[in-house]
Amino acid sequence: MDHRTTVELTAGLDHIRSSPADGGALVLIATRPIPGEREELETARLGCDLGLVGDGWLERGSRHSPDGSAEIDRQLTIVNARAMALFAGDPARRSLAGDQLYVDLDVSSDNLPPGTQLGIGEAVVEVTTKPHTGCAKFTKRFGLDVTRFINSPDGQTLRVRGINARVVQSGAIAVGDLVRKVVLGRSFPA
Repeated sequence: MDHRTTVELTAGLDHIRSSPADGGALVLIATRPIPGEREELETARLGCDLGLVGDGWLERGSRHSPDGSAEIDRQLTIVNARAMALFAGDPARRSLAGDQLYVDLDVSSDNLPPGTQLGIGEAVVEVTTKPHTGCAKFTKRFGLDVTRFINSPDGQTLRVRGINARVVQSGAIAVGDLVRKVVLGRSFPA
């Protein structure tokens, strides 16, 4: 397996930092119907109760909740597509990260603090406070240098491991959709 080195990761920082602050694009949609399985989609539906329709989030539940039920604040994971392209090397490996929405957008806490709403296609999602961190599976798939990188000061500031979100307005989404900050379903002025 070809894992990125710290030198390669550091060299990619400027490209990640140049992600659009608003008006980016949805680059990849990936469902996780069962553990270990990924399906990349061109179109999908986001639902307030289900998250990404076809994903196993609801059925899988969470080890973080007292009763093992799914956590609404971890309904979706959204990751910077530039960061994941850097980590994966081969585009076919991106969805191994286990995230659902890959966006060409600055997902840093300065740009998308908790409570920020994003319009994607017909849907609206809201960034939650729950941190999104790498796990042992992520380290196995992408390497120890990547895990160290996501936990570095730069990695944490840019939130290169991504963010958690929940669906606040159901709707259809598609690869290529514009991703914009919104207020109550209305886009911010450009």
